[in-house]
Amino acid sequence: MTYHLAIDIGASSGRHIVGWVQDGRMHLKEVYRFENRLVEKNGHLCWEMDRLWQNVLAGLKACRDAGYTPATLGIDTWAVDFVLLDEAGQLLGDTVAYRDGRTAGERDRLAGTLPFAEHYARTGIQYQPFNTAYQLTALGREHPAQLAAAKTFLMVPDYLNYKLTGVAANEYTNASTTALVGAKSRDWDDELIARLGLPRGIFQPIRMPGSVLGGLTPAVQAEVGFDCTVILPATHDTGSAYLAVPARDENAVTLSSGTWSLLGVENRAPITTPESCAANFTNEGGYGGTYRYLKNIMGLWMIQSVRRELGEKTGTRPSFPELIAAAREASAFPGLVDADDARFLAPASMIDEVTAACVDAGYPAPQTTGEVMQTIYNSLADDYRRAVQTLQTLTGKTCTSVNIVGGGSQDDYLNQRTANATGLPVCAGPTEGTALGNLMVQFLAAGEFASLQAARDAIRNSFTIQEVNPQ
Repeated sequence: MTYHLAIDIGASSGRHIVGWVQDGRMHLKEVYRFENRLVEKNGHLCWEMDRLWQNVLAGLKACRDAGYTPATLGIDTWAVDFVLLDEAGQLLGDTVAYRDGRTAGERDRLAGTLPFAEHYARTGIQYQPFNTAYQLTALGREHPAQLAAAKTFLMVPDYLNYKLTGVAANEYTNASTTALVGAKSRDWDDELIARLGLPRGIFQPIRMPGSVLGGLTPAVQAEVGFDCTVILPATHDTGSAYLAVPARDENAVTLSSGTWSLLGVENRAPITTPESCAANFTNEGGYGGTYRYLKNIMGLWMIQSVRRELGEKTGTRPSFPELIAAAREASAFPGLVDADDARFLAPASMIDEVTAACVDAGYPAPQTTGEVMQTIYNSLADDYRRAVQTLQTLTGKTCTSVNIVGGGSQDDYLNQRTANATGLPVCAGPTEGTALGNLMVQFLAAGEFASLQAARDAIRNSFTIQEVNPQ
């Protein structure tokens, strides 16, 4: 049996999931899981890169010990965040996270140099206050010496791949989220980089998903006890998740549901019109030259934050089923907030922020955990509805269904509310969509499937897909 490994790292946890193909069916086995978290460091919210790296190694050892030594592996993570390396290949400064506030007001500061309308027309990337372009210019103002000393720019999965192989490369799907890559050229926009005052030499050649990066370094081989080939999947986790949507028609909507909700469609060409810019839809690079045309929605981060906050108050975190049950009991509560509001990005208290926003919107203040949860569910479902309507206007498509992949596909209550709000049937699953999409690129590279469509066709035969109709 030939095994492949997806190292799938999200904002709250990471997993090592082994995959293989047997009799045309895909099989998955989680062999290692670890917590990921933000820490306060030098006045900023930061990722613990050394801790991430040690967990990557620990997971590789766990694969070996469990008898699943992989022939290939691929890493995917969240987007936009990066590291800078000096001439010796060592980290420069802290790895500041996208939820940090250092980029506040950065778009306005750059308006004279690069109006956002032009920025969008060149890259097709929506405005988010934490876009990599803004992070880099903010870093240049706060720590100019770091930027001056930098020799290599790597996004988070690029850096972990560099640690594994010694090869520095920028993978396309993640690089596209920087707002520094041309939407049509699929390469670094040199003029844009120069206008932002960034050093062009730090950016590496862009490699497409499916590219072979190389084997493990001798030092890593000695540590984990084996060698394998590192392949670039769609290293942006949303790019991997979109691959794992089962066979469907071209008018089906995909909703990657995790810490973020990413709702959109797969296109063959970017849409960079003024109307698209005004609606703040993004054109992120995808596998096989596609574009993920989608809307970022705050997603399960709001629920995760409530759960974490309640755990800190009581000493025991409620389970997700317990939170869902509380929402069901408060199903008549009418609270509604704008889930996309930046106030929910990193509040000191999510419960207090949802309560205040509910009152600001003219609704009663939630008094119980169930009413807070119901407000979040009302708001997410309504956001999905508005995003589907806007998507149809911008693309001219008549959407036929919503296909939910990722951890959020397990939330039956949200699935039903999504179907009701959008008026569209919902297909929920597979749950491990991101890891599966990562593995699918490896399966294709190994010749396990003849084409991406063949791999997508196999998903329905390999995993349970729940179908939910509007009520």
